[in-house]
Amino acid sequence: MVYKRKLLLALLLIAALGGNAQEQVQKLVLGDAIRLAQEKNRQISLAVNDEKIAQSQFKQTEAIWLPQVNLSYTGFTTNQPLNAFGFKLQQANVQQADFNPALLNNPGATPNIMTQLSVQQPLFNPDLNYMRKAASKQTEVYGYQTKRTREAVEMQVTNTYLQLEFTYEVVKVLEEALKTVQEIHRFTNDRYQQGLMQQSDLLNVEVQVKAAETNLAEARSQIKTISDQLSLLMNTPGGVVYTTEPVVIDVPAATAASVSADRADFKAMSAAVSAYDMAIKSTSMSMAPKLNGFANYQYNDKSMFGFGANSYLAGIQLSWDIFKGNQAKNKKATQQLEKNKLQEQLQDMLAKSDVEIRKTQTQLADTRYRISQQTKAVEQAAESLRIMQNRYQQGLANTTDLLMAQTQLSQQKMLKAQAIFMQKNTATYLQFLTTNQ
Repeated sequence: MVYKRKLLLALLLIAALGGNAQEQVQKLVLGDAIRLAQEKNRQISLAVNDEKIAQSQFKQTEAIWLPQVNLSYTGFTTNQPLNAFGFKLQQANVQQADFNPALLNNPGATPNIMTQLSVQQPLFNPDLNYMRKAASKQTEVYGYQTKRTREAVEMQVTNTYLQLEFTYEVVKVLEEALKTVQEIHRFTNDRYQQGLMQQSDLLNVEVQVKAAETNLAEARSQIKTISDQLSLLMNTPGGVVYTTEPVVIDVPAATAASVSADRADFKAMSAAVSAYDMAIKSTSMSMAPKLNGFANYQYNDKSMFGFGANSYLAGIQLSWDIFKGNQAKNKKATQQLEKNKLQEQLQDMLAKSDVEIRKTQTQLADTRYRISQQTKAVEQAAESLRIMQNRYQQGLANTTDLLMAQTQLSQQKMLKAQAIFMQKNTATYLQFLTTNQ
């Protein structure tokens, strides 16, 4: 029985040590977090992959200039009179007896083994040239999208880091509040033991201590949650608790700013419009004449792996689709409508972004005023608590008033920290909105 008890204690100790070992504390600087996210973030990886796919598709259009070569080895057999006689001609194996009408009409099974090398050379295809230009513009679209994705991820990392910094500030405020309440509890307990205070006063303070401990535990748990969010953005293993360094965000002056058409997402839309222009021209050119060359070289033999008679065929083809049932005309009209829709979407995005910028600038001005107000409120609440503590120690104030003064100071400190966080967060968002290429 004693052995089992010792074994159980040992297992519990190992489990406790293992749980502590899993929680790693690591210092993290904002610049390093952004760098890791730019290198490993999955959203960026997907955007880069889309860009590579577009580049690969663009390279496929090189076929509009390069020759296409095909090598084939084909075996035939037939008793069809025309094809059978044609096989003998291709094999350069026609004899006088082959003109016998009975043999011509009933040739029997006639084999032919053909080895053929075929070459097709595009010469002039204007529609394909514009199609290639459209594909080139499409690679630009994905390039700008990748750039905007990088900017968005940088903003997400910055905002998450600022949230972690704010949570540490909340923990600091709650630790100070807990320390203050614990001091009040010690003083109240001493007076209660001396019979100078009622038990209800002591219980009131103890309730406040428990509430402060609970709030502090929840805030510390929030640090772990935000750290995991940072790990996800950086695509690094989770379970690490990050500590932060103070972040200085460049808060722009309260000046009017407008949206820039050089922003990466707007440039992507503009490139997409240009791609439609090239596609429309390609559709128009599909009705123009096309010039292509072709050639093939053959070996024909009646035996497997035979290379008897050889022949070649070469030529140039000029083709012109004069009428295709209005297919090109209607396709061009559809592409024009799609282009117009994309242009309207671009203008809508520009207008909404301009409104969003003005809204964000107003919010930024509000945070400046709020920080100023909260700074004064913290000073006043601290002085109020100091006065109330002195009165409480002299027996001139009750426990409820003292606890209310302490709670008010903690709330004002949190509101100030929140205002600073909101200012940094809003400034980061404004920078994201006004970023130029």
